[in-house]
Amino acid sequence: MDIDIGSRLRALRAQHGLSQRELAKRAGVTNGTISMIEQNRISPSVGSLKKVLDGIPIAMSEFFASDFSTNRKIFFAEKDLTTISDGKIQYKQVGRDLTGKALQVLHETYHPGADTGRNMLTHHGEESGVVVKGKLEVTVGAEIKVLKAGDAFYFESHQPHRFRCIGDEDAVVVSACTPPSF
Repeated sequence: MDIDIGSRLRALRAQHGLSQRELAKRAGVTNGTISMIEQNRISPSVGSLKKVLDGIPIAMSEFFASDFSTNRKIFFAEKDLTTISDGKIQYKQVGRDLTGKALQVLHETYHPGADTGRNMLTHHGEESGVVVKGKLEVTVGAEIKVLKAGDAFYFESHQPHRFRCIGDEDAVVVSACTPPSF
């Protein structure tokens, strides 16, 4: 199977909003090298390709495994959302591959009694969300608040936090996290 490295690199570079000149500068190679690779006029060695990919940055494994199609999807039907978890808490993500993306958007459903767990969550970034339906108990550090439809939260995710559905109906939340960390 032949892999079109040039097209993959061009699509990845465009996805990250980089010009050939900017990528070349970041990678420490000439602009001509980037151009020649993208036109498939040269086939880079593994070391050369790694050097170029480090300028984005992206791992070689991700470069070959991910879909960098230039036909980026803009609109998503409910059936197109990516199910991440489908238990007592259901997470559906907008988009499939968030490689190189700065934002993750989730449609979350917490069934009655569902809880993210006794151990508080922590990670790098920020989180925000709006409760669309039901009641959700949100704990951030020492603060605890029960939010109902229309209420929202916003916090730095390095603070220990957890979520729990209160009541006998599902709690539905639309949330955003930056950078994608779930």
